[in-house]
Amino acid sequence: MSVRRLAAVQPASFAFKPATLKAAKVWMENFPAGKQQSAVVPTLWLVQKQEGWLSEPAIRAVAELLGMPVIRVLEVATFYTMFMLEPVGEVALVQVCGTTPCQTRGSEDLLAVCKRKFGPQNHRSADGKFYWQEVECLGACSNAPMAAINDYYYEDLTPESFEKLLDDFAAGKKPKPGSAIGRQGSSPEGGATTLTDETLFNGSLAKKIKVPNLPTKVKA
Repeated sequence: MSVRRLAAVQPASFAFKPATLKAAKVWMENFPAGKQQSAVVPTLWLVQKQEGWLSEPAIRAVAELLGMPVIRVLEVATFYTMFMLEPVGEVALVQVCGTTPCQTRGSEDLLAVCKRKFGPQNHRSADGKFYWQEVECLGACSNAPMAAINDYYYEDLTPESFEKLLDDFAAGKKPKPGSAIGRQGSSPEGGATTLTDETLFNGSLAKKIKVPNLPTKVKA
């Protein structure tokens, strides 16, 4: 794993928004008294959803809220790559899967699009709108190549469809997530080829059965 460090430039302070603090306390209540530190991952995630990334003041605030040493929270934030340790794009965080299934289906061409449009990975674009990085498997291998943009998956991409997708985000649009070729889930291109007879799964062929040893119903 690569070394993950906090951003060199940090804000002076951090404050929980009321909705974020309320949600964090809901998570804390899921654990017994004295075990609130078990809510550290969801609390950090809530902070990241509020700010877009995790700053040093935010990490300290989470530690104070959960009654944890700051170093313990810092260990969690720097270990999990789901947490961003520097400001990300104002419009989109683009994470392109580069693992083998996606690579064999053309992910390197998607990476090239990002490099050409935004510059080196793990940095904000010049206009501050985008931040991109190559990541490990995102679990959508059958719909490769794909990318996670903000909170959603965009699959079955080509360099052309991917570039249009990014242009739409830049223009303020909200492209529909999912398959770029209209696949339903991970079904074959063109639609399902098996289990197409609805009677196989809609229950119409089921026969009534008598379950043995059921308790006798008591009449009211």
